[in-house]
Amino acid sequence: MFAVVRYNRYIKYEEGLELQKKAYESVKEDKFEGILLVLEHTPVFTTGSSGGVKNFLTSPEALAAEGIDVYETRRGGNVTFHGPGQIVAYPIFNLAKLKKDSHWFMDCIESTAIKTLAKYNLQARRKPEYRGVWVGDEKITAIGIRIRKWITMHGMALNVNVDKRYFAMINPCGIKEFGVASLEDFKPDVEIGDVKTELIRSFESVFNIELHEAEENLLEVR
Repeated sequence: MFAVVRYNRYIKYEEGLELQKKAYESVKEDKFEGILLVLEHTPVFTTGSSGGVKNFLTSPEALAAEGIDVYETRRGGNVTFHGPGQIVAYPIFNLAKLKKDSHWFMDCIESTAIKTLAKYNLQARRKPEYRGVWVGDEKITAIGIRIRKWITMHGMALNVNVDKRYFAMINPCGIKEFGVASLEDFKPDVEIGDVKTELIRSFESVFNIELHEAEENLLEVR
């Protein structure tokens, strides 16, 4: 069975990591074939396996004064921002139950964002040289994953009505020549809860699975 847990409160990044770890253990123990976590984080910058520290445009002291956390992670990719108004989806899936192909999985993650945005008549696309999803030359979805024993962790971040001033504090994903987009730039009245629902449906469609809604306490962090 595949489950989805939708959080209706802001989640600190540290708590999000613990939720992922608990989901990973549940999937590894074969209690679930996969668990999709859908949430919004409190403001945080994260770096990935490609680094990211050199792409900060703001001092650590200034970030601390803003109350923004900074975490070094083991996902792929460079520096990115997570915060309110941005949907973060963590698919903790056992690829042995789907397809043992990391490139296929990454393509599917991009497809879920493209399919979701299409529901709002927004034509998003891939850029061959960069992972993620784009509208024109502006990135609207960042992607970074890690796979261990064919179980995936981390995932994607879709900008809906995020405060883009945070992105001015970094070179997002290490990219200097392109900008950042949010769904509200094109659809000002969109409700983030509705977009979460559409994203979950897109995951079901793209991965050809049925996601069963679970309560928040499924992966209770103590």
